[in-house]
Amino acid sequence: MKTRETALPGVLVLTAPVYRDARGAFAETFSLRGVVEAGLPAEWPQDNFSLSKKNVLRGIHYQVGRPQGKLVRVTHGAVLDVAVDLRRSSPMFARHVSVELTAESGEMLWIPPGFGHAFLAITDEVGFAYKVTDYYFPGGDRTILWTDAELAIPWPIGAAEAIVSDKDRGGALLKDAEVFL
Repeated sequence: MKTRETALPGVLVLTAPVYRDARGAFAETFSLRGVVEAGLPAEWPQDNFSLSKKNVLRGIHYQVGRPQGKLVRVTHGAVLDVAVDLRRSSPMFARHVSVELTAESGEMLWIPPGFGHAFLAITDEVGFAYKVTDYYFPGGDRTILWTDAELAIPWPIGAAEAIVSDKDRGGALLKDAEVFL
């Protein structure tokens, strides 16, 4: 498994090889040995999956109290995946990184605890799988508004085109949000 740094320290792109031939393709979608060698945690108590149609935007989500690290990948389709540093003590606080993830690339994104996460479906249908380092904790569930000007995330669509949940539409502005120390 190959690993490369992003502009945000700790946020990594991991690439597992995809083997293709006349029959199709094969990829090892998870290797505990590979992620541990990359410096990621060894425990992953929960896997999640979402299915989204084009222009669905999910996020910016995170959990306080029991923060989750996330290892995300696309099973089919493509997304623009975004991680936001929400650690006030970090010199990168409020900065983000965007990575286009596709099923064909074999790339995964590691988003450590202390970061917010969002993605935009950019193909007609997207399967999105992610492993998390802690269980979902409803009492710690938080959302920052995806259009917050302070974050200045250059989404390729506007608010009128984005398909968002009520939860995401009602996200807090960063200046008002409960974040990490």
